[in-house]
Amino acid sequence: MFRRLIGILVATVLLTFQFVVGSATAVELDEASRTVQLNDKGDTVVISLQELTLGKRLFNSTCSQCHPAGITKTNQNVGLDPETLAGATPPRNSIEGLVDYMKNPTTYDGEEEIAELHPSIKSADIFTEMRNLTDDDLKAIAGYILVQPKVVGLKWGGGKIYY
Repeated sequence: MFRRLIGILVATVLLTFQFVVGSATAVELDEASRTVQLNDKGDTVVISLQELTLGKRLFNSTCSQCHPAGITKTNQNVGLDPETLAGATPPRNSIEGLVDYMKNPTTYDGEEEIAELHPSIKSADIFTEMRNLTDDDLKAIAGYILVQPKVVGLKWGGGKIYY
């Protein structure tokens, strides 16, 4: 009986600690960290903590199988880091650019449509995980992708390291 009581007490303390640490992490993401590029014109937007939470959940359920930690399993040279996204044609380092890609993906050089190879709204009949995503969901995923480099640094997208 005493062991069970101690076990419950330890579990309660650990869960409380986890809750406090989890809450502290969310608070650490200040407005500057959550400010990302909206479009190619240079407009910016602040991603709310609620949008960021939704974006993380949706990214993990729809994208992370092929893009764990922002890398691309099928092509390690094209990750989701800011430098690589900015180098795409058209640039994908903004909310609008990423949403456009998730609706109608193209090769990195923008020459060919790849909807039959990459999950997208256009190919939702093939990639069922995309079927129920709204524009707001796509914006939340894009926001999460753009905020992550500010949170985890070079760990996101396989960051480029120059020697």
